[in-house]
Amino acid sequence: MKNPMLEVASLLLEKLLLISNLFSLGGPEEGKAKSSFYEVNSFLRGDVLEVPRTHLTHYGIYLGDNRVAHMMPDILLALTDDQGLTQKVVSNKRLILGVIVKVASIRVDTVEDFAYGADILVNHLDESLQKEALVNEEVALRAEKLLGITSYSLLWNNCEHFVTYCRYGTRISPQADKFCENVKIIIRDQRSVLASAVLGLASIVCLGLASYTTLPAIFIPFCLWMAG
Repeated sequence: MKNPMLEVASLLLEKLLLISNLFSLGGPEEGKAKSSFYEVNSFLRGDVLEVPRTHLTHYGIYLGDNRVAHMMPDILLALTDDQGLTQKVVSNKRLILGVIVKVASIRVDTVEDFAYGADILVNHLDESLQKEALVNEEVALRAEKLLGITSYSLLWNNCEHFVTYCRYGTRISPQADKFCENVKIIIRDQRSVLASAVLGLASIVCLGLASYTTLPAIFIPFCLWMAG
């Protein structure tokens, strides 16, 4: 017979890992070696390039001449107008803080800086979304018109929304849709209520926290802010 407490602990760990995966953002770290070689001559202006990050996929539009337009959250955009600083490759710290303050730019980087050592897929969205793409030149022109600072939202305005608008004329993000579905799964799972109660009780016993008021006061507004 299974131990109920062990089952609850296992479930809680599973939920925490899922939430961690949902919010994890992969990006270039300072000092990381970039050793991959890319056949840029095989890319056409207007192609959609995609590269895997830690738990997500990052997208950009190839503009030709080893240049990629892509949306990147960046905290520095809210702090300075110095292009010498903001044009440097965005590190993980800048990226994650940019997500929190919801500021980004549609910027141009080299293919190497865009991919940062990851393998590149070309126009993979055409197959996965089964949508008819616009003419490549129109795709590139749309991307170039949107260059500059923009607002950012994980769910409503991310790099995938940017490339799907340029490529297909409509802003969609299967990654954001999957995130919402995973959140619904967590909410619908009745066992999560018990796991949350156990965690709250443990907090009160070990730390003396009034978790039934403290945690909702912090966690719920933060989630609403990130989802906005």
